[in-house]
Amino acid sequence: MTLNGILSLLALILVVYLALCLFLFLSQSRLLYYPNIPSRAIVATPERAGLAYESVEILTEDGVRLDGWYLPVDGDARGVLLFFHGNAGNISHRLDSLKIFTDLGLDVLIFDYRGYGRSEGEVSEQGTYLDAEAAWRYLTDDRRVPEKDIVLFGRSLGAAVAAHLAARHKPGTLIMESAFTSAPDLAARYYRIFPVHWLARYRYNAKDYLKSVRCPVLIVHSLDDEIIPVQHGRDLFAAANEPKELLEIRGSHNEGFLVSGRSYIDGLDGFLTRHLRE
Repeated sequence: MTLNGILSLLALILVVYLALCLFLFLSQSRLLYYPNIPSRAIVATPERAGLAYESVEILTEDGVRLDGWYLPVDGDARGVLLFFHGNAGNISHRLDSLKIFTDLGLDVLIFDYRGYGRSEGEVSEQGTYLDAEAAWRYLTDDRRVPEKDIVLFGRSLGAAVAAHLAARHKPGTLIMESAFTSAPDLAARYYRIFPVHWLARYRYNAKDYLKSVRCPVLIVHSLDDEIIPVQHGRDLFAAANEPKELLEIRGSHNEGFLVSGRSYIDGLDGFLTRHLRE
């Protein structure tokens, strides 16, 4: 191949590479959020799991109406868990978790981010933070729940949203399950040949948020997580302030809490017993 041929080939490779970088930059929302997988439709209610619930509507500061459920337990609850789900599906795909938390004696508020389920709007990073603030106000203002009685729980993407909220308020405890240190850190695992930290428009820097969290923190992560490696959980644990605990479980990213069964439930129960309402 001639020198001109080599230079032409290198130029073509560079153009293709830059085009792929542009595609990644412009497509981040579609790569991060999956409200339609498996569906935006509400396929079941807590009633299917034998749970009492109230349908609730939460209004955000920027006027978006969010759809959610409030699940009260019989008798005196040990606290209220504010549930932030992951980046796919909606509240109707979390019945197994709702059952676990109510069995642990917690009232639960779960809602869909804007653009998910029956909630209005279009999802964005800042939008999810506004949604979290609205859910917090719903509990503290509308339901008069003391801050110290609120357990913030986030799974996967929701863990970053929960940590962001915890850094700005004083909940009783924070539980982060199957969480990443930041969205760019995780993207670097999947797009190794691209400068994702420069390209990323979505940050969700959970590790950074944790530095400002002053309540007890529980990090839950599966050793078998195929989507977010357990090292992310260990790095989050290292970044968190005391008091903090690390619960390592088994099973896949989406089913670890089910596969681990009793060890998962006992781990949550022990943490709540030690730290809630201190």
